[in-house]
Amino acid sequence: MNEEQRRVELAHFLRTRRERLLPAQFHLPDEGRRRRTPGLRREELAHLAGIGLTWYVKLEQGQDIQVSAQVLESLARTLQLTPDERNYLFLLAREQLPLPIHTPLPNISTELQNVLDALLPNPAFVTNERLDIIGWNRTASRFFADYDSLPAWERNLVWLIFTDPEQRKIYVQWEETARRILGLFRASGGQHADEGWFIERRDRLMQTSKEFRTWWLRHDVGEEHLKRKELIHPDVGLLVVQPMSLLVADDPNLKLFLYTSLPEAETASKLTQLANSPRQTHQEDERKHLSHDYQKPSERK
Repeated sequence: MNEEQRRVELAHFLRTRRERLLPAQFHLPDEGRRRRTPGLRREELAHLAGIGLTWYVKLEQGQDIQVSAQVLESLARTLQLTPDERNYLFLLAREQLPLPIHTPLPNISTELQNVLDALLPNPAFVTNERLDIIGWNRTASRFFADYDSLPAWERNLVWLIFTDPEQRKIYVQWEETARRILGLFRASGGQHADEGWFIERRDRLMQTSKEFRTWWLRHDVGEEHLKRKELIHPDVGLLVVQPMSLLVADDPNLKLFLYTSLPEAETASKLTQLANSPRQTHQEDERKHLSHDYQKPSERK
């Protein structure tokens, strides 16, 4: 369908799903005959979903407005959509499928977490066979990403490098790093190519990143080169580090990534500064600010 047809269908879909809900389901007064329309009123739905009424009315009227994934997730929960209906809502509103709903990732052992903490102030994190980041130390969370705040699906090495704009600022050699991480992901496909998680991650990356689509067709496979890297942090500037990856003996599916300081650019003292800094660095503050704006588009109007 064309753009206009898609907006009309979205408006109709939202209206029919709103009208099938009963006020009693949300402990709202029924009011009997005083309700001129079936189901919830628009203002009731907007309030329950935590979005602006004016913005929701425009969406249900089929007007041409941008809608965030967070707002659609809130609407999907409030409208009590099935998984298929949730996918359909995203396709109509954003022309892309939503991220899947995943349970939290498992925690690493206390002993392995102690190892990560002992490596401070050098940043270090642990990934599983899916490249999910399942453990990290304080410097890593202050430098690469605020892992605690990320949904489980996004806390993934290959997903972050290709979809998070901040990663392009961190890595001076971003393209080289991204292609090497893609090689790691393709290598994991040698054992897991037929598994649902691998297919789903690959397809979402193909949909989301044009660089991933292009480089995936080159069939590069292999480990990331363990040579010096130049990294940029908005608070401390340039850092020069030596990356290293180590298999965890107790579980060969786990890999520890470590970045140790090299003598250049006063990297050691900068890493110590990051490790000892308050939790909210400039980078984390910027992420939260962008996330706040993204989640509440009605407030920007």
